[in-house]
Amino acid sequence: MNKQLSENLKGAIIAGINKIPLLDTLDIKLEKLEYGLCEMSIESDGSLDGIFVSLGGGILITIADAAACFAIQTEIGIDDTLATTDMNIRFLAPGLSKAIAVATIIKAGRTLCLADVKIYDENRKLLAVSQVSYMRLKKKLDREFKKEIRS
Repeated sequence: MNKQLSENLKGAIIAGINKIPLLDTLDIKLEKLEYGLCEMSIESDGSLDGIFVSLGGGILITIADAAACFAIQTEIGIDDTLATTDMNIRFLAPGLSKAIAVATIIKAGRTLCLADVKIYDENRKLLAVSQVSYMRLKKKLDREFKKEIRS
């Protein structure tokens, strides 16, 4: 049986995404959000290159972490805050074009949640693979950001 993501939860997750300054600053876009899955993308225009002429590793780590978190929220909801406990990433190819992170849930437990992330370029060439672990904090941590402070 395929579970469906309710429109209410999807809307709440998207509202949370829209409040994250880093995603706005890096122009990370939500491409797909379904039960157990989140896809996010980032364009490569050279401004986010690392030491070499390719998307910096920290950028790929950031998009993997974000996509994994939102994939997990599709199953557990938004009432608990997720805190990244650890993650690994293996870089397989340079990111020379748009990068697309596809995150799926490995396990959504009562305390720990794990996700698998594959990052592809726009031609579906595999750029990196990652696993991310989160601890569920049994409280909602929230804050409002003011756009005028970030400019």
